[in-house]
Parts: sequence; structure tokens; C-alpha cells
Amino acid sequence: MQTLKFFIAPITVSVIALAIVGWWGGLGAFLLATMLAVLEVTLSFDNAVVNAKVLKEMSAVWQRRFLTWGILLSVVGTRLILPIIIVSIVAFMSPFAITMLAFTDPAEYTRLLLGADGSIKAFGGAFLLMVALKFFVDAGKTVHWIAAIEKRIAKWGNIEAIEAALVMLVLVVLSFFSHDSAATILRSGIVGIVLFTVTEGVANGLNIESKHVVRSGGVLFLYLNLLDTAFSLDGVIGAFALTTSLPIIVVGLGIGAYFVRSLTVYLVRAKTLDTLIYLEHGAHWAILGLAGAMFAGLVVHVPEIFTASIGIAFILLSYYSSRREIKAH
Repeated sequence: MQTLKFFIAPITVSVIALAIVGWWGGLGAFLLATMLAVLEVTLSFDNAVVNAKVLKEMSAVWQRRFLTWGILLSVVGTRLILPIIIVSIVAFMSPFAITMLAFTDPAEYTRLLLGADGSIKAFGGAFLLMVALKFFVDAGKTVHWIAAIEKRIAKWGNIEAIEAALVMLVLVVLSFFSHDSAATILRSGIVGIVLFTVTEGVANGLNIESKHVVRSGGVLFLYLNLLDTAFSLDGVIGAFALTTSLPIIVVGLGIGAYFVRSLTVYLVRAKTLDTLIYLEHGAHWAILGLAGAMFAGLVVHVPEIFTASIGIAFILLSYYSSRREIKAH
């Protein structure tokens, strides 16, 4: 019952939202929204684990805001407004014109959004690769899951700004093979690197002492929502590949996002990361896999089911390893 209480609200909202979608668009719309919700949860499970690490440093007030204000930003901002802004920039059209296009001609809007696929993947891949490398490239890291690899990577932490250098190297190599222009790949990837560096630097520069809780909580709140955005970009593109109906996409992805955020809060309150010591490692390996899939998508088509499978596999394996570690001690 203690576990169930964290998911009563998202389950209730999901039932109501799916019922409305089914009434509005029929069985097909209901099934599509359900499929998108499942896809979002599957792709973002590792996001919940990583978010939990940050969320436990925030006060109870900011944790509640993560579920209230945060879900509004997640659904309206990342799943509705952000794609419009991206298309507006890539197509050199005003956001208002793109918004009208999204509601009056969804097929054309989808075509333009898919045309921005290279920029989205380069930005998201660079940001997520920075997240993964920041965790693994740490000379002071003492707990290792896949020790043979992680111990060697950790030693690179003695080199200043090695994470940004590695990501830049990947972007340069990809610019020669991508079906998008080199300028598009490099420009979008650099934005991802800079955005991560700035938010990470600001978050680390603020301590979490009592007199700074509100200020620090606000910065960490913004950081978590940036993480959510990077994780969700691939899912948004995948959603438009399944349907061009904005209401179905917003409802389906919104339900998934609500479940992921509720799961994040549950992981914090249950102190799951303290017990399952390798779960955080598995999540960052999953992030590494997602970043790799985004970058690979610049050269070849990568099915969403493959991307989701990578994340789930690493999470399950790290969970199993953590349980074995508990039994061993």
C-alpha cells in the first residue's frame, strides 16, 4: 500500500485522460495514446533513476513542485511548445505560424519536425553523453559496477574538461558521415555541451545549506527539467512517426511523463538508490546507450524498440547485480 500511494494520482489521471481520448477519437486514438504512454515510460525509466539522485538533494517543497509545476513544464513545454520552437528555427518561420500549422495541417507540421531530426538528435545525444561521462569520468569514484571498464574510464577524470573534448570529437567524426550538414551537427551538438556545462556548473556552485535551499532547489529544478527535455526528444520524434494528432501525442507522452516523475519521487522516498547500489550505474549505462542511439540515428535508422530495449536491459541487469550484492553481504 505504501508503494501504491505514489501511483494513485497518475493512474487516476491516466484512466480519465485515456477515456476522454477514446471518447473523442475512438478505439484507434485510445490504443495510440496508450502505446505512446508505454513508449515514454520505457524510454525514460533510466531518467527516473538519474533524476532521483538529484531530487533527494532538494527540499520536500521542491520535490512537490517537481510533480506539480514540473509536470506542466514537461507536458506543455517539452512535448508541445519545444517541438514548435525547433520547427520554427529550422524552417525559418514564426512560432505563431508553426502553431497554426500544427493544428490546421498536422501532416505538414510533422514533415517539418522530422526534417529537424538531425538537429534534435545532435543536441540530445551531446547533452546525454555529457551526463553519462560526468558520472563515469570521475577519479574519485570508488563504487564500480562493470569494474573492468568503469575503473579505466574513471582515471580519465584527472584530465580537465575531458568530457566536453570527447563529445566534441564524436560530433566531428559524425559530421563526416551524417546525412545532415556538418554545420547542423556541430552547431546543435555544441549547444547541448554548453547547456549541460552551464546548468551543471551553476548547480554545483550552489550548496544545499538551509539558507540556500530555495535558490538551490530552483536551480536543481531547472536542471531536472533540462534532463527531462533531453531524454524526451527522441520519444517526441518517435511519437510523430506514429501519429500526427497533437492531442493524442500530448496525452500519451504526458501520461508517461507523469508516471516517470511519480517513480522518481518513489525512488527517493524509498531510498532505493541507497539499497540497490548499482542501479545508478545501470541508469547511466542506459543513458550512454540512448546517447549512442541518438548519434547512430544521424547515420542510420534506429528503431525506437531497440533504443528502449537498451535502457531496460541495463536497468534490469544493474538491479540483479545489486540484489546479488545485498545477498552476498
